[in-house]
Amino acid sequence: MRTIAMAKKIVAVVGAGAMMMSMAACGGSNSADGGKVTLKFAAFEGGYGVQMYKDVVAEYEKINPNVEIKLTTSKKLADEITPGMKAGNYPDIIELGQGNESGLTETMLKDKAVENVTDVLDMTIPGESKTVKEKLVDGIIGLYTNPYGDDQTYLMPMYYSPSGLVYNKTLLKENGWEVPTTWDEFFKLGDEAKAKGISLFTYPTSGYFDAFFNALLADIGGDDFYKDIMTYKKDVWKSDDAKEALTLVQKLVTTYLNPNTVGYANSQDFTKNQQSVLDGKSMFMPNGTWIVNEMKDAPRTDGFEWGFAPVPTTKEGGTRYINTTIEGVWIPSKAKHKDEAKKFMAFLYSDKAADIFNKTGAVQPIKGMTDKVDPTMKVFYDAYNEDGVKAVAGSFSTTASVEGKNIKDDLYTAVDSVASGKKSLTDWQNALNDTSNALNAASGQ
Repeated sequence: MRTIAMAKKIVAVVGAGAMMMSMAACGGSNSADGGKVTLKFAAFEGGYGVQMYKDVVAEYEKINPNVEIKLTTSKKLADEITPGMKAGNYPDIIELGQGNESGLTETMLKDKAVENVTDVLDMTIPGESKTVKEKLVDGIIGLYTNPYGDDQTYLMPMYYSPSGLVYNKTLLKENGWEVPTTWDEFFKLGDEAKAKGISLFTYPTSGYFDAFFNALLADIGGDDFYKDIMTYKKDVWKSDDAKEALTLVQKLVTTYLNPNTVGYANSQDFTKNQQSVLDGKSMFMPNGTWIVNEMKDAPRTDGFEWGFAPVPTTKEGGTRYINTTIEGVWIPSKAKHKDEAKKFMAFLYSDKAADIFNKTGAVQPIKGMTDKVDPTMKVFYDAYNEDGVKAVAGSFSTTASVEGKNIKDDLYTAVDSVASGKKSLTDWQNALNDTSNALNAASGQ
């Protein structure tokens, strides 16, 4: 499962609340080799592998002979580094995004234990003349990178990928169907497909609705409404806009869903739902760029081609949104070599580093990078260039925990119960509003 012409099209939103962390002085060297700094870099071993990190480290050490980087990579990175952190031995820089099973990044943010790296944006990239900010695509700095709702950055965006509606392009071509741009067109296509024994929609697991809902909410209510949802504005889920979004999804999963979806929507069987798209039994599913490698060895119909589209708009001629998934890199506030860590962080956006990452499919939010991606992957990124399409990035803002309240469970996981008819629209809406209000109170708004 998961881990530019787009430059002018990303919509970044920020939430409420404010918090500034103080900058601490960099500690002394932990190497006895004449002032040479040993920088500890911990990176999550995801689908992109570990060699790219080794190569980037080697390139940085070439231009910085006074820096030695000790690299730690693991599929269970939090398990590897947490014991040392509890003993006061922190990595200097960590690549581990939010949404990881460990929840380490979220915990560190909640504990206000992540260093402020706003100044990195204005740093000149080692070996180049441009600053980090000048290289990044416009709008990528926003709710995800600034988790406390102000203009201060704590997570730098390492890789980004579009997620939206992945579909069987060949199936549409063979039936003379066009990709719908509005919900009315989407449901009409669903009726035509159903008459041929084809389901309009499936989903791998309910967790994949994060990307789907982000795009839908931004379309229905605009940037301010999306910000209100993500920052738990009081009674936001009681609004007409929220009800419209939930009603559309309820209709989708109760009327147009592949009947096998809920039974397979788990960590063991989710690929069976994805396979139904390759087999031409389902037309669309929420997913992202990782699906290409994840299903590369799966059987498929002759001539199968991946297709990718934004979530439909509710308005004729309205804006269609593509959710943008971001992986982050950050510095613990108790790291020993924060100044050196920031320099290395800036280097991660160099042309040399970006090309190394791109060879593995890890696309950084750097202007022009999407022109270099593999042709199959380019289908996904090219969707940003369509007229009337914008990207939305962000996730629910960091707040204090409330026992028994999980907004993601109430929004995404609940889809299974909605699809099976076990949860009504009213119950879904009320549960979301109760949880959101509890988190609103916990965050002191």
